[in-house]
Amino acid sequence: MSIGSRISMLRRELDMTQIELAERTGVSFQAVSSWERDEHSPELAN
Repeated sequence: MSIGSRISMLRRELDMTQIELAERTGVSFQAVSSWERDEHSPELAN
């Protein structure tokens, strides 16, 4: 399972939107979306 798939799965288990996850991690929702599509990986701090 890829990192993006895991992020998406855990976010859904927590009943969060991409926008909510973005706000909690201090990034844009576009960043969260690109993580989940495995276009980019999150920085370690995120």
